[in-house]
Amino acid sequence: MNKIKVGVFGCSVRGKSIAGNFDRQGCDIVAACDFTDDERKKAFLEVVGDGCKWYDSFDEFIKQDMDVVVLTNFAHEHASYAITCLEKGIHVFSECLSNGTMAEGVALIRAAEKSDAIYMLAENYPQMLFNIEMQRVCEGGTLGKILYAEGEYNHPGDYYDVSDVKRLTDSVNHWRNFLPRSYYITHSLGPLMKATGATPKKVNAFAAFAPLPSDAPTASHVGERAAVVTTLNDDDSIYKVTGCASYGGHHNSYRICGTEGQIENLRGMGGKVMLRYNEWSKPEGKEADNLYDPEWNDKDEAEIVKSGHGGADYVTVRMFLDCLRENRQPEHPFDVHSAVTMSSVAILAHRSVLENGKTFDIPDFHLEECRKQYENDTLTPFFGTDGSKPTLPCCSTDPNFEPSLTQVENFKKILK
Repeated sequence: MNKIKVGVFGCSVRGKSIAGNFDRQGCDIVAACDFTDDERKKAFLEVVGDGCKWYDSFDEFIKQDMDVVVLTNFAHEHASYAITCLEKGIHVFSECLSNGTMAEGVALIRAAEKSDAIYMLAENYPQMLFNIEMQRVCEGGTLGKILYAEGEYNHPGDYYDVSDVKRLTDSVNHWRNFLPRSYYITHSLGPLMKATGATPKKVNAFAAFAPLPSDAPTASHVGERAAVVTTLNDDDSIYKVTGCASYGGHHNSYRICGTEGQIENLRGMGGKVMLRYNEWSKPEGKEADNLYDPEWNDKDEAEIVKSGHGGADYVTVRMFLDCLRENRQPEHPFDVHSAVTMSSVAILAHRSVLENGKTFDIPDFHLEECRKQYENDTLTPFFGTDGSKPTLPCCSTDPNFEPSLTQVENFKKILK
């Protein structure tokens, strides 16, 4: 097979990192596109080399001879670009979320089903070593029937860290300033779906309101620190997850409980895993409490450990390249239907909070009646690329919440 030609749309730190992992696995980074400053262009080309053509127009970029487009542009704007790629027969490796509205989810699935190209959600957290170990144990059957699982992606930051604030939000109307707490959900939900094999069918949620300090440099219209989301799944199990939360200490934590035992990665203890059974249910060769560091045992371990997110970035790219070489769509939960299901959980969880915890059915977009129900549902908490205003409040506790003049003035000073 000839070298796979890759283009990257969205060349921030994340785009650079993913491009590097494609490069390390023998691909050619032939094109890159971003609408930002020369500093980002310079930093990206330093990673991939001068052989990569740079574009500041997606319409021109997409004319490039490419096998794959990596979508690492704004998190809520992936769907339309993915659809364009799929219509041209270009494979798509799309960061999270797959779609920012329910209507986009319908359109994305329709485009993917018509295309011969491969679509994969580039959700990397299931490939973290402790999550791989949790999946291995679940598949081994010693936990019994899985009943309950938790996933927390908790990412608090220093409100007064000027460089971090500017790096993450470079304008007043930036998507992060309008991101409901349930929306960035794949890092908490994806690992559970991968390990247990379940798919959410119903969702509800509540949010915790705690605005930033009055002098913090921010233009955020989201006054909440977390949304706690509960799903009922197709195997009658229950998930409890967050979107991108901001409370307590930074951690990514997961816990899976079955009828016979449970497994979790321990907060504040690196990659350690605790596998627990009751005395009467422990399998032969196991203690009731088993605390250990899982091992990769992977042929590519030397490269994996150099990669971002604890090696998960390398493994995720490798999974995608395997799909290309074997000419097959990725498995659950990285396929297009799973991707849109995760986005649907995020979107409908926010509507649940807006309606005081109302339970919503997660649509099955394999079914035309579900597609018809949502094909014109364009409600969004974000500004559009055309400047159109949000059509949903992003803060569910107080729909009229907005940053103070002092906060916005301090934020604008940082941008200067």
